[in-house]
Amino acid sequence: MSKIIIATDSTCDLSQEIIQKYGIEMIPLYVNFGDKVYKDLEEMNIDKMYEKVSTTGVYPKTSAASPDDFYKFFKGLLKDDVEIIYLGIGSTLSSTLQNAHIALDEFSEDEQSRIHLVDSLNLSTGIGLLLLKAVTYKEEGCSASEIVEKIKALVPKVRTQFVVETLEYLHKGGRCSGMTRFIGTALRMKLLIKLTDGKLGVDKKAIGATKKALNLMLDDFYASLPDIDKEFLFVTHSNAIKNLGYIDEKISSIKDSFDNIFVTKAGCTISSHCGEGCIGILYIEK
Repeated sequence: MSKIIIATDSTCDLSQEIIQKYGIEMIPLYVNFGDKVYKDLEEMNIDKMYEKVSTTGVYPKTSAASPDDFYKFFKGLLKDDVEIIYLGIGSTLSSTLQNAHIALDEFSEDEQSRIHLVDSLNLSTGIGLLLLKAVTYKEEGCSASEIVEKIKALVPKVRTQFVVETLEYLHKGGRCSGMTRFIGTALRMKLLIKLTDGKLGVDKKAIGATKKALNLMLDDFYASLPDIDKEFLFVTHSNAIKNLGYIDEKISSIKDSFDNIFVTKAGCTISSHCGEGCIGILYIEK
């Protein structure tokens, strides 16, 4: 039986500890400050990113791994007895998956048959949930094709939502107009953003304290609780220590009902769009 490698990109927001524990391979995207380009996680993390924003006033942009990056990445992993399952940022959110498909054309037919590209239609630990499920199926002895089919069936069941504390990053990233940012900032507006069918959109708005928006997210989470797959739960944030403490307190009573609860820090990709202080609860419904 072929050895199966689960691969992803740096938008998955899994910690290095989780990446290493579950044997996941990762290719970086890029973080751009003007004409300077950095490899996400390898040369830039969110602490450095926010420091550069603070000192320069320049906001970051992100870019996909190139087809050549993917060719080298897959070539380095692909041995005679290896199959690769790549699961990264969704096709509706980035050109990353498209570039992986372009790279695939450079391989022989035999090699192509052993590289499986799956569209997560997701980002951050929404991808992470699918990756850990893929690892579970691998450990159960499933073949690569079986894992791919099982993951595809789970894609529409992933629930990804974040509370955004500042509108500045959404504005700089072109996802929020100047007028909306101005009015929203004046009213201290906090947004609950959800990902549906691979697209990000504002689900609910709260005026005033961030806790109001966090409570909206928690209300949705608790309403879904009976239908949530209890194997994995993620709380992912971008330097949102205070908000993390509040979420942790509010979910403390149900922690024992989950097999694994992971708290991770959002990487540069999600942080460059949602900004400092954003926090999300991510899970899979049955």
